[in-house]
Amino acid sequence: MNSIAAEPDIAEQRMRSKLWYATPDGKPRGFIQSHALEELWFHTGTACNLACPFCLEGSKPGDGRLDLLRFDDAMPFIGEALTLGVKQFSFTGGEPFVNKDLIQILDDALQYRPCMVLTNGTEPLLKRLPQLEFLRKRPHAVHFRVSLDHFMADVHDRGRGEGMFALALQGLRALHDMGFRVSVANRMIADIPAHRVASGFAAAFREAGLPQTIPRIEFPEFYPPGIAATAPQITQSCMVDYQTETTRREFMCAFSRMVVKSNGECKVYACTLVDDDADYALGSTLTESLQQPVSMKHHRCYSCFHYGASCSEMKR
Repeated sequence: MNSIAAEPDIAEQRMRSKLWYATPDGKPRGFIQSHALEELWFHTGTACNLACPFCLEGSKPGDGRLDLLRFDDAMPFIGEALTLGVKQFSFTGGEPFVNKDLIQILDDALQYRPCMVLTNGTEPLLKRLPQLEFLRKRPHAVHFRVSLDHFMADVHDRGRGEGMFALALQGLRALHDMGFRVSVANRMIADIPAHRVASGFAAAFREAGLPQTIPRIEFPEFYPPGIAATAPQITQSCMVDYQTETTRREFMCAFSRMVVKSNGECKVYACTLVDDDADYALGSTLTESLQQPVSMKHHRCYSCFHYGASCSEMKR
């Protein structure tokens, strides 16, 4: 399907802001139409053991912007996703290991599909390492992505707290030594050439007793939730002139969804980057959400449009 959405009906228009359909200067907004559900994300809640000022979720200890996802919340969506042909389940936060139900959810999900968990690799993970051992015996594998903002400890710790660099590497090494597949996520380091960034991370991995070739995923600045960040508007013309049918299918919202729990209710959002905007709550079921074309109005959509940013590793 192409990126041009069908005319919304009157009921749908009442549900969403005018900017969902048009840019501030009245040009038709660019859209993405989903072609499948390949990856289902679960937001485990915005509670975290850290309070990073740059966190795209605004997470911190005890944070309740998004509720902790419980086992009974996740099960219906796992079942529905399997009927829709999902290929992977992925988990983000907050810090997923703050959520006491995560291990139980993973235990169930790994009976059916591979899983990926995003983590800061620090104390909540380290405390639960003994509980992870039995997950290696499940029919499918679990992969962990650890956040490491920079290859220099002082720069990483400036945002995450003193000693967090060492703890994150400790967690990363523990997961690797247990036989789990691991990767690293870092923020783009614009003032250092890419080859020096790569060599810097390789050196940090080597010093921590890890392979230098651990995969890394770089992300642009996403800004905290609810911020009025300025980004170029993505019009219908942009999606046709600068994207192709192939590249449009690679946008996360074309093949994935995220389950979010807020105010005691679970809803399905378009992707992992837009849960601060209620317009992106596409339904209470996965089936319903996949029928909704996704507007490119969020400022983080430009990161996908311009940089090819994606929280998923399925297309890499």
